Amino acid sequence: MMFNGAKKYVHNQLDRTEEFNGGTNNAFTTENITEYTDWFPTSKLELLFDIESDRMANLAFDTAVIESERGVVHSEWRTDFENSPWEALSEAVTAMAFEQHPYHWPVLGYESDILNWKKSDLEKYFKTYYAPNNCVAVITGNVTVAEVERLAKQYMEPIPRQPMPPPVHIVEPPQNGERRVMVQRDVTTPYLLITYHVPPTRDSDYYALDVLSQVLSRGHSSRLYSSLVDQQQLATDIGTGMSLSFDFFTFNIYAQCSDNIKATDLEKAIYIEIDKIKKEGITENELQKVKNTKLMSFYSQVETINGKSGTIGDYEVFFGDFKKMFDAPAEYNKVTVADVKRVANKYFKKSNRTVGILQTNVED
Repeated sequence: MMFNGAKKYVHNQLDRTEEFNGGTNNAFTTENITEYTDWFPTSKLELLFDIESDRMANLAFDTAVIESERGVVHSEWRTDFENSPWEALSEAVTAMAFEQHPYHWPVLGYESDILNWKKSDLEKYFKTYYAPNNCVAVITGNVTVAEVERLAKQYMEPIPRQPMPPPVHIVEPPQNGERRVMVQRDVTTPYLLITYHVPPTRDSDYYALDVLSQVLSRGHSSRLYSSLVDQQQLATDIGTGMSLSFDFFTFNIYAQCSDNIKATDLEKAIYIEIDKIKKEGITENELQKVKNTKLMSFYSQVETINGKSGTIGDYEVFFGDFKKMFDAPAEYNKVTVADVKRVANKYFKKSNRTVGILQTNVED
């Protein structure tokens, strides 16, 4: 709906106006944020403010467009959930891992929800969250602070504040035992997803956990890939991931089995590699390799305008202050071998994990 017109830029005029002026846009939503991006020539900065202020203040809720977009989202849901084994498995595991917190619900929603939105639901959501006092704007390019402040006051300041969205007061209780879920799909080989609860991004353990993730799955020499894909050939693909989050979230280990390999056998092999780190730790060479990689990745990322904006925004929103991005290289450098071993033992416990297996129906 945010791309389908407001008061000044009606219906499809937003995209057409941006493209005519050499610009483009995009957007995405995670469990934590919705982010809108615009790429424009510097000479069109005022146009950018005009467009964004118009759709923030005067978004159109045309009934016909709502129904059209409902169809788009429903189609996306079918594509993701029905055709993607990973999406189906991830949704099942996340719902099992979070029994009370809103992270329980998938970003795209459930089919019954998609088919039953009301116009009033969208309007209420928009009024609650799409207000200037609930957004962070990052502008990167050949602009001046004075110019940006002038345009912000002219276009954004007149938009009324709204009450801040209600805080998420639900805290997911500690998990006191392993949880398991089975998903049946017609697939050639099983899929495996192992999830551990880990603290939010602002926690002091974030950098050590990120280093641990890199040691486990970054590149062909990483622990999991080297052992389970190259040497034992138990998996065709394996990786780990830990998203930025406001509340306790998940550290994920995902893998797809090789031909004729049972998911439970691959699962056991993963735990063997994790236990090695829990008992013996990692080497100084592994740690230094990750630090070098993270340093190069950080500087490569902020070389581009898009990378600068994304990094600034992430640190402002998730770490509490964009200036903390300048501390990131030092924070990674402070991580020790002992830190990595400590967080592996602290969070990678059987009682703290949820395991999901997706495979073709196997009769008892």
